Amino acid sequence: MENITRLKGKPIRLAVLDYGLFQVHANDRIIGICGFVIQTDAGETVLIDTGFPEKYAHDAQAATQEDDLGSFGRVLSVTHDNMPAAQLAKLGLTPADVTLMIQSHTHIDHVGHMDAFPNAPILISEAERALPRPLYWSGKQAMEWPEAHYVLVGADFELGAGFEVFLCPGHAPGQLAFMIDLPDTGPVLLTSDAISRASEIDEGFAGSWDVPLAIHHGARLMQIADARGAQVIFGHSPEQWPNLRKAPDWFT
Repeated sequence: MENITRLKGKPIRLAVLDYGLFQVHANDRIIGICGFVIQTDAGETVLIDTGFPEKYAHDAQAATQEDDLGSFGRVLSVTHDNMPAAQLAKLGLTPADVTLMIQSHTHIDHVGHMDAFPNAPILISEAERALPRPLYWSGKQAMEWPEAHYVLVGADFELGAGFEVFLCPGHAPGQLAFMIDLPDTGPVLLTSDAISRASEIDEGFAGSWDVPLAIHHGARLMQIADARGAQVIFGHSPEQWPNLRKAPDWFT
């Protein structure tokens, strides 16, 4: 991993950002698209993921056709209120307040505004950044890597006290997950798409980029969560999402 200055402070609060709703054709699952903000006691603001590209808020049908996303599912609700700037505003923040941006991986529903935080380094896995382009989607359109300072992750590491980053390839070549230790809530595991929903474990992670790796890292993450008594927030859980606390509320 490239040398990185650790976060100066410890996490004091975490917010879940609502980037919209999507229906997956397989089993008609309705899933939330989420991002996260973590703030530290040193005034640092970390943003994890940025949702769908803004064109989906302008015209979801046209954007879906352009990206050939309809072969996978359909956007139910992605509005301007679900864009990162609007979600940050619910927390009293602006894009300029973000001091570090993290890409959990580079699929279309996570990478839409990767170029919107020019003053923030982008922390991303080596495997993902080594791709000719972000994964985006397998349709007609392609996304280029934005000009940015990239900080590359090649193994599990501690970004700061109470903020761990896990390298969990399987769903994607460079999938990341995160453990955030909060003062009141305690440890919170953000699986991202390393485990999209609890049932994915029993389903054997079908459809993953690398199924055996997904199974391995899914089990590893749950073992870590169990050992630490961590609350788990899954990447796209139909059961968890409707009742999950979201911005402007914080986990503290």
